[in-house]
Amino acid sequence: MYIESVPNRNSPPAILLRESRRDGKKTIKRTIANLSSLPESAIEALGRVLRGEKLVSIEEAFSIDRALQHGHVEAVLGTIRKLKLDSVISSRPCRELDLVLAMIVQRLLHPSSKMAMTRLWHASTLAEDLELGDADEEDLYDALTWLVERQPRIEKKLARLHLPEGGSALYDISSSYYEGKTSSLVKYGHSRDGKKGLPIVVYGVITNDKGCPVAIEVFAGNTSDSTTVSGQADKLVERFGLGKVVMVGDRGTLTEPQIKMLKARPEFGWISALRSEAIRGLIEEKCLQPSLFDERNLAEISSVEYPGERLVACYNPLLADKRKQTRQELLAATEEALQKLTAEVARRKTKRFTDAEIGVKVGKVLGRYKMAKHIAYNIKDGRFEWSRNEKTIAIEEQLDGIYVIRTSEKDLSPADIVRAYKSLTQVEEAFLGMKGINISVRPIRHRTDEHIRAHIFLCMLTYYVEYHMRKALAPLLFDDEELDQNKRTRDAVLPAQPSESAKRKKGTKLAADGLAVHSFDTLLANLATKTRNTCRLKASSNKEPFILYPTPTPLQKKALDLLGL
Repeated sequence: MYIESVPNRNSPPAILLRESRRDGKKTIKRTIANLSSLPESAIEALGRVLRGEKLVSIEEAFSIDRALQHGHVEAVLGTIRKLKLDSVISSRPCRELDLVLAMIVQRLLHPSSKMAMTRLWHASTLAEDLELGDADEEDLYDALTWLVERQPRIEKKLARLHLPEGGSALYDISSSYYEGKTSSLVKYGHSRDGKKGLPIVVYGVITNDKGCPVAIEVFAGNTSDSTTVSGQADKLVERFGLGKVVMVGDRGTLTEPQIKMLKARPEFGWISALRSEAIRGLIEEKCLQPSLFDERNLAEISSVEYPGERLVACYNPLLADKRKQTRQELLAATEEALQKLTAEVARRKTKRFTDAEIGVKVGKVLGRYKMAKHIAYNIKDGRFEWSRNEKTIAIEEQLDGIYVIRTSEKDLSPADIVRAYKSLTQVEEAFLGMKGINISVRPIRHRTDEHIRAHIFLCMLTYYVEYHMRKALAPLLFDDEELDQNKRTRDAVLPAQPSESAKRKKGTKLAADGLAVHSFDTLLANLATKTRNTCRLKASSNKEPFILYPTPTPLQKKALDLLGL
């Protein structure tokens, strides 16, 4: 008995179950059944039985001893090795290096405490790939100590890779709140997190002109932005060995004393911006007039107050409208609160408020909306009167939408000077990346100064990996693939507009090749479903386990291809 496929001229072949016998010199065939309607798998199974093979169920023949998430580990760890970040951290393989790499990978996959990390990496192939199955949280703290001791050498290598001689170095400051009071770095200061009532730690990041992080330094929480500049300047020249570098910082970082310090050092160029008081001075001196922006939105001007400097004045009408609307809303809210306070004071007929009590209440209102400069008021003998200060409002309206970039650079065009200053948003993206859900630099719970510094440096290295992964995976992310190219050609003053490809991705939720577009974390979650399976054949005499990977989905294959893995 056997199965035979009989061709049909205009139809699919007929699959027949037949038997045959010999009658002299003739072979006589008899059709027992037509199997054409059966699924192919059933026909194949019947054919194997007829050939004398023994069939067993999958469960009887095959077992999966363990399945571990693997694809996201493959992507992140593979990127680290492709970037040669492991060699940057340590030129020689060692256990401390493996522990640091594991913390970087786990921080990007699922940020957590050190103890939780040692639990979580057993749910993926991370501990297996780096041979860290026996590591505990104490090993991780020891590795952090090892890492922070190597930080100067690591930063020097990163600077050599990403900070070219004569290029721009972007610098900015941020902070994160702290849980506890054991570290000398922890102080109350200006929190950028909006987390009131908690002490903070301040840190400054240096990136190249594209936002790739190169170095980070931690300061006490009460450190002002501008006082950190001198040390960072020394780092760029003395530690990184740069003979010429352009330092780009905002007006809160590169203040007048810091610019004077940079002017005295010929190896430095700088780009910053003027504060509103200085811009008002330019208007009063007639150096800056609204007529400059009748036909264009930027103009190079000069002033005797800034000898040897180039000043580029910019006017953004969208920013002007936004500032005007914000001021009107804040004034309206302030006036509403002041009217209520006026009524409250007037109701007190018997026991009037003292002037001091009224002053405290007025201070709270004006402090809440930051409109004290636009409100004139008088408190006398328990009475309170107020009015808008139309003069200060008119003066401020002159500045709406105007900002002025100042620089020592002679060779850049005015538009390129503006673009260089606006590139500081790249550092803001680094801060957002480090504070976001993928890395979570905050809250900081480490007890010692050494471990706080190591934790923040580890988060910078993690963002370094994420930065390069995002660049490579841009076609599958909602990120604008043409952003870097458009920055060099678009209007330097007006707000950036997304490219057509970015609009298309956002509208259709599909990439150019039809695959679904993801956020960075959902793409990693999708890659995690590519598991590493430890399997065993039950029916075989050799029952040694073997590894089996599923066939990657089109999305997984595309992601790994984009990463060069």
